Amino acid sequence: MEKIKNVIRQGKILISDGAWGTFLQAKGLKAGECPELWNVDQPEKVFEIAQSYITAGANMVETNSFGGSSIKLAHYGLDERAFELNKAAAEISRKAAGKEHYVLGSIGPTGKILMMGEVTTEGLYESFKIQATALEEGGADAIIIETMSDIEEAKQAIKAASDHTDLEIICTMTFEKTKTGEFRTMMGISPADMIKDLTQEGVDIFGANCGNGIKDMIGIVKEIRSVDKNTGILIHANAGIPIYEDGKTIFPETPEEMASSIKEIVNAGANIIGGCCGTTPDHISQIKNAIKSN
Repeated sequence: MEKIKNVIRQGKILISDGAWGTFLQAKGLKAGECPELWNVDQPEKVFEIAQSYITAGANMVETNSFGGSSIKLAHYGLDERAFELNKAAAEISRKAAGKEHYVLGSIGPTGKILMMGEVTTEGLYESFKIQATALEEGGADAIIIETMSDIEEAKQAIKAASDHTDLEIICTMTFEKTKTGEFRTMMGISPADMIKDLTQEGVDIFGANCGNGIKDMIGIVKEIRSVDKNTGILIHANAGIPIYEDGKTIFPETPEEMASSIKEIVNAGANIIGGCCGTTPDHISQIKNAIKSN
């Protein structure tokens, strides 16, 4: 298949998938259970999630490997199975995607804070190396390093994927809106900082995910475009700002509400649009319809 970055350079707007964690919970994943273990214990349910997004019209689907680093899997005593679980994740999404759609191998943060000495750069690199190579072997077309807040952790993931795979690399960070209307990660990184610090690291596509509904993502895209006019931008917005109601976290934005902002975010400069927490195949279907009519 043609490289994703080349497709978007031709002016095509691509559609990504939606939430995975929300969907896994809906299918029975219990609190405290390892999502990645489902890749070998409940592969049919993981496949159903990936397939549902392809059926909804997504051009690409992620893998059930967000917490699949050996560092994170150690919490469940599964660190020695990191390669196996990530490879299985990619194989499942590859089966759902077929030859006509892209598979994005998901790599999330380890949950360890580098500056607090909870982990070393070498430890991060080695853990991400295992994950990235397993995702490639399982059939991923690209690595998506997502929900990052620490530039240094992101750099180790990027370097590991760049050094040990031939896959395209996407990197997204999670930005929160401050009281003064600026966007910052938990570690104080702005969207412009992300571009300036990671441009030379070998990233093919930048972006943002989680933390915001699609309306606030428009401002993030504009800030990225203020410092980088050309690099592809991927946006995975939440289905609105979460509300805690009757013991459950609710994401209130309907598919139609999310789709109503598609024209504006495309005009701001986004090239790939999908969803994060709370988004469903219905959201992706409405995004597809909005892009077709844009």
